[in-house]
Amino acid sequence: MRLLHTSDWHLGRSFHRVALLDAQAAFLDHLVATVRERAVDAVLVAGDVYDRAVPPLTAVELFDTALHRLADAGVPTVMISGNHDSARRLGVGAGLIERAGIHLRTDPAGAGTPVVLADAHGDVALYGLPYLEPALVREQFGAEKAGHEAVLSAAMDRVRADLASRPEGTRSVVLAHAFVAGGEASDSERDITVGGVDSVPAGVFDGVDYVALGHLHGSQTLTPRVRYSGSPLAYSFSEADHRKTMWLIDLGADGAVETAERVDCPVPRPLARIRGRLDDLLADPGLTRHEESWVEATLTDPVRPAEPMARLAERFPHTLHLVFEPERTEGDPQVSYARRLRGRDDRQIAEDFVAHVRGGTGPDGAERTVLYGAFDAVRVDAAQREVSDR
Repeated sequence: MRLLHTSDWHLGRSFHRVALLDAQAAFLDHLVATVRERAVDAVLVAGDVYDRAVPPLTAVELFDTALHRLADAGVPTVMISGNHDSARRLGVGAGLIERAGIHLRTDPAGAGTPVVLADAHGDVALYGLPYLEPALVREQFGAEKAGHEAVLSAAMDRVRADLASRPEGTRSVVLAHAFVAGGEASDSERDITVGGVDSVPAGVFDGVDYVALGHLHGSQTLTPRVRYSGSPLAYSFSEADHRKTMWLIDLGADGAVETAERVDCPVPRPLARIRGRLDDLLADPGLTRHEESWVEATLTDPVRPAEPMARLAERFPHTLHLVFEPERTEGDPQVSYARRLRGRDDRQIAEDFVAHVRGGTGPDGAERTVLYGAFDAVRVDAAQREVSDR
């Protein structure tokens, strides 16, 4: 069975205030063409269809058009909600849409109920695990702890139990939206850390033939059976070196991944990160290849130059982001605050602040629990308000 694995469309998102709707439409054209030209048997969309819970109408219309085109192609599509999506909104009409071969899996209660497809070698059970917010689904799954590993393990127990009840030789595929250990993050993914822990071990998914992951925006192979497709478009300059693709997976008669091919996605405009003094960047012949790219420029001039964006735009008209990092010695007290914070997440910054105001002593275990709990509470509160929105 040939599967096309994609995720993290983020319909409605912009790139540094540049609208991406046309680029997203071009990607969906490419997706449908690939489905038709490469004899795809099923499309897997592993979450974050939209960029936010209440997407703009233009994004909803684009999604609606994509569903109609996939249904017209006669190829089943299995789609889960991600942490950016409103599961309730995305799942509206799921029962009716399913009649057209579009299977929306947004309700955690359906984790153990697969979409069953068949080929010449028998059945393939496809299980959709929508993004599971631990605080909201812990009781439903009977998980001992309110963490990602606990709730995903409980959901996978339901998957394995259902799979065990099916005829011998039934192959299995799981779609999930999570941060799995070993994956490499970028700057454009929303933090899903709970209690200071953001990742789950790949072993959570043991017992199934293929795991189609979403959430991380870089295409990655954690094991031959566990893969991220990554986002089809770049959504931050940290993705400048990404090759944006979908996975074309051939699942063999015995459930083995016989082939895994990366299918390149259309690139609306390449990304470039350039660094140096302004005059040097404007004169460097080696940067000619970036003159039509979207550019992030980091200026290292000791003194901020006059009208830097306007001057950069004369050579690089698609400059979108400007960063100032003056050349200084490591001991210089004027080293920028942003530079001191680089590479630290919100929790580490909070711990550093506690250490700063105490003169070097960071939070103890109990205080760290309170800090982490505060961050978790903010995220969970937003999720609960979305769920309770009538």
